[in-house]
Amino acid sequence: MAIDYKTPGVYIEEKNAFPGSAVAVETAIPVFIGYTEKAERNGKSLVYKPTRVTSLAVFVEYFGRGFNSQFTIEKSKTPGEETFKIGDEDQVVTINPKHVALLYNAIRLFYYNGGSTCYILAVDTYGDKPDGFDININDFTDKDGQNVFAVLEKEYEPTMVILPDVVSLGKPAYDLYKLVLAHCLKMQSRFGIFDVYNKTGNLIEDDNKEFRESIGTESLNYGAAYYPFLKTSVTQTNEIDYRNLDPSVKLGTLLPEKNVKEIVDAFEGLKEEDLTPAAKINYHQSLKAASPTYVSILEEIRSKLNLLPPSAAIAGIFTFIDTTRGVWKSPANVSLNMVNEPAIAVSHEEQQMLNVDVMAGKSINVIRPFPGVGTLVWGARTLDGNSQDWRYINVRRTLIMIEQSLKLATRSYVFEANDANTWVTISSMINNFLYNLWKQGALAGAAPEQAYNVQIGLGSTMTPNDILDGIMRITVRLAIVRPAEFIVLTFQQQQQQS
Repeated sequence: MAIDYKTPGVYIEEKNAFPGSAVAVETAIPVFIGYTEKAERNGKSLVYKPTRVTSLAVFVEYFGRGFNSQFTIEKSKTPGEETFKIGDEDQVVTINPKHVALLYNAIRLFYYNGGSTCYILAVDTYGDKPDGFDININDFTDKDGQNVFAVLEKEYEPTMVILPDVVSLGKPAYDLYKLVLAHCLKMQSRFGIFDVYNKTGNLIEDDNKEFRESIGTESLNYGAAYYPFLKTSVTQTNEIDYRNLDPSVKLGTLLPEKNVKEIVDAFEGLKEEDLTPAAKINYHQSLKAASPTYVSILEEIRSKLNLLPPSAAIAGIFTFIDTTRGVWKSPANVSLNMVNEPAIAVSHEEQQMLNVDVMAGKSINVIRPFPGVGTLVWGARTLDGNSQDWRYINVRRTLIMIEQSLKLATRSYVFEANDANTWVTISSMINNFLYNLWKQGALAGAAPEQAYNVQIGLGSTMTPNDILDGIMRITVRLAIVRPAEFIVLTFQQQQQQS
């Protein structure tokens, strides 16, 4: 501060003794994009407005609960279908294709697995569509001239992108995944978590071949894919009743037990004003008491609703690992909560072709069951699995964190003098930040100089023309820790020594 010394007296001048500091940005704030029951806060619509949510209770307040999906029951016609017995016949439970809404249960799975703050971007609501709705890619890319990715570009905080609803479309969802990768590359601050669709009747190699051929070849290091779907216990028994059966299902003739027809006829004979909540509960409880078949049908429905894509659980794992260990810890060899088992048990040999893709490097991370241990995330690679630079998820996400932290920290020096004083200040700030990361274990090296190097200055990173053009160049070299993906134990016999 320039002081005009004209009046006799004592003047105080304070000077900063320390350089500015760089603070690590948040790394585990996912944005979930999809369909919700409602999207409203204080009477204002939240459709196409990214909304910060800190708990499941807040999500329910703003966005409601899941869709009341209905199922049909038919005789099995396809060999290999998952069936159950009613009397002597094999029956199969099928959800109405217009009743598939996965976001609510995905959010629950996210919080069960360590999730915290997240963003919700609702593209449409289904609370006003009791007959069902269609999941449409255009709702994400061109709805009334809006695009979810253009909307997200205005939000700085989200660091992960998850789309749990679209995977139910199968192959068309992969076109949207490519747009997520392009968005993450453009922002350079986000990472996509993708699901591989499990098509009924498909072999493991068929599911993953379709994914690899459809995901493209661009920006692969900004995303990771997980397989297979998970059999969870998110939806509880008390959330399912006769209202989850399609009106075409006639329980009076379907259920073989005695007295069931009388219970059904008595309920269906009630007048509209008599159909109170208590009457509906009594009807449900009476059917459960009279018919074990009815109970088994509800369990089949519950198992269908609990079959969820893994991306939300993985986002929770990312959050848990980032909070307890750090973003540089590989998010693998971690058990999943509220997960009974994977929908498909992938063996050691079958995972080989998923983890390592010799042709294009599109690695797919597998979730596997281990006896006596549980269901574990058993993969830690990005889609760019053949890249020595970007093979591992923790390396990509650690560098995103460092890049964005230093980007924000150096912003205050824009338009400062491009001279040695500023260079020393910036260099000290970056070195302090990286030194703290090295002490926490984010960077590899026995000494700081082995873990990172910062260069800035005329003749080092800049030419006289750079200074005349107003360009300050900073070069940072890092040795980021990598996971021990393959541990090899070597044993050899030796002769007896004594």
